[in-house]
Amino acid sequence: MKRIIVTIFAILMVVSLFTACGGQKSADTIKIGINMELSGPVATYGEDNVKGIDLAIKQINDAGGINGKKVEVIKYDNKSDAAEATTLATKLMTSDTVLAIMGPATSGAFKAEIPVATQTKVPVISGSATADDVTVDASGVKEYAFRICFNDSYQGTAMANFALKNLSKTKAVILMDSSNDYSKGLAESFTVAFTEGGGTIVSQEAYVAGDTDFNAVLTKMKDMDFDVLFVPGYYEEAGLIIKQARVLGITVPVLGADGFDSPKLAELAGADAANDIYFSNHYSSLDESPVVQDFIKAFKTEYGVEPNAFNALGYDLAKFTCDGIGRASQLTGEAVKDALEATKDFEGVTGTFSVGEDHNAIKALVVMEVQGGKQVSSVRAGV
Repeated sequence: MKRIIVTIFAILMVVSLFTACGGQKSADTIKIGINMELSGPVATYGEDNVKGIDLAIKQINDAGGINGKKVEVIKYDNKSDAAEATTLATKLMTSDTVLAIMGPATSGAFKAEIPVATQTKVPVISGSATADDVTVDASGVKEYAFRICFNDSYQGTAMANFALKNLSKTKAVILMDSSNDYSKGLAESFTVAFTEGGGTIVSQEAYVAGDTDFNAVLTKMKDMDFDVLFVPGYYEEAGLIIKQARVLGITVPVLGADGFDSPKLAELAGADAANDIYFSNHYSSLDESPVVQDFIKAFKTEYGVEPNAFNALGYDLAKFTCDGIGRASQLTGEAVKDALEATKDFEGVTGTFSVGEDHNAIKALVVMEVQGGKQVSSVRAGV
């Protein structure tokens, strides 16, 4: 009996180690984690990602799952907090024994969980973390981190080129969030590309996330000679900046990045003020390709509203993750990581892409035009 007990204990230890390293025991389901901002200051990004994820998982399970196994999603709210994201990632990987984690949606929270992913050998994939150093930094490629969106440098460069070539603007003012790496990275890449293209940065001004009164800095800017305003930030502040700028008589086009993509941008700015706004984005509902239109139809049937870019990114995130799991040689985190690295020509709603050596998706972006508070046109753009 003593020998049997020792044997059972040894087996349990092996299973524990196996699952802690991203493996799953043979079962009827495949467990995938969701670690998203479902409350807190940037909850709209996490919520919108999850709506897309849920639709994709439903479709996958209705079609038979992954190689005959249904997908079981384990979902947690990181409350828009990086420390909480790390705690939940640890729980998902070690206690819940997921094969992969989708999210967080924002760069800071996503980067916070990567050390845990590396240690436990469980891949983490974000649909919308755009900071340049998310998947690669000075030390090299982060082996277990992936993203399916473009990075901030790409966005900033593309928007500078758009201002110069599409709008024929040559004198820019930048109003950035000095407390946010996302905003600072966009401002830096925009500045480099705009000046290299022959433009002039008239001034770079700053605000801090959470600010609501921008009249002082906008009044200062009003007397400057500029023809375009770049606001590399999130919709919460950008909407108020646009509203207050228009009230002061600043009528130049306002440029932004994917942080503008929320219905609340126009709500905060007001339809009368939300004109001549252009921002880089991952997806356009105006795209008439079948894969996009089929997604829009399915999303509207499920939720009764038009999908936005973060819904589309969440949808592609789930499809991409499950596609990698389906191609993996075995149900371990390391095998899934290898399959994700080998992805070629994945056809998504946000574009067809392959995974580069830096674990970034190789893809183009779109620039959305907003007039009267509505997205009225889009154009493909790049660097």
